[in-house]
Amino acid sequence: MALADEDFRVLISRAQAGEQAAREQLVANNLNLVRSILQRFTNRGYEWDDLFQIGCIGLVKAIDRFDLNIPVKFSTYAVPMIIGEIKRFFRDDNPVKVSRPLKELAYKVHKMQSALQAEWGRDPTVQELSQKLKVPVGEIISALEAAQTPTSLYELAYHDGGDPIFLMDQIKLENPEEENFFEKFAIKEVLEKLSDKERKVIRLRFFMDKTQAEVAGIIGLSQVQVSRIEKQALLTMRKYMADTG
Repeated sequence: MALADEDFRVLISRAQAGEQAAREQLVANNLNLVRSILQRFTNRGYEWDDLFQIGCIGLVKAIDRFDLNIPVKFSTYAVPMIIGEIKRFFRDDNPVKVSRPLKELAYKVHKMQSALQAEWGRDPTVQELSQKLKVPVGEIISALEAAQTPTSLYELAYHDGGDPIFLMDQIKLENPEEENFFEKFAIKEVLEKLSDKERKVIRLRFFMDKTQAEVAGIIGLSQVQVSRIEKQALLTMRKYMADTG
């Protein structure tokens, strides 16, 4: 049963003051929220009851930290807290062990990201993080990737100015010799339709198996710029292939 706004505010105040009965009542009134969130985490190899308990921990944290002075619905605030607690559980329980130095670097990178986001009003690039932390770009990328849980290749890694960088943009082909995509589409002819810069990016990315970060270092651009060039080049290539059948 949903609580009236005034009743909710009173319970939150009492719970944050340490009253266990108030906290338990708030938890009971928001269990359906936890259940709805768990639907997206099924088939992960974990017992539903275990994940439910983890979700409830996130709910309790949301209750303890919710600020009544901020004009935001409690559910809006609680959802990312619950999801974060579940994802943290997956990360900590990950069978792939990450070294302590990498974990510590990832923590520093995330902390610097948050500080720069607040200062600049946008996400910093990997190059900017590298300059601020005085750590090579490759080490920053390795630390961030090591701290990630297994996820979709199309999940957003970071973005700058609205241009997304996906995880698939930061990985290499396992065996590029077996990839015949370009040969099938008369690549030499298609490449002639690209600008010099586009052609160089495509050759480095798909013929020399370089990541976007590596390409950026080679040609002296940011990874975001490389991403834009790559996307435009692929669009040009697809259009040409479609027009020529």
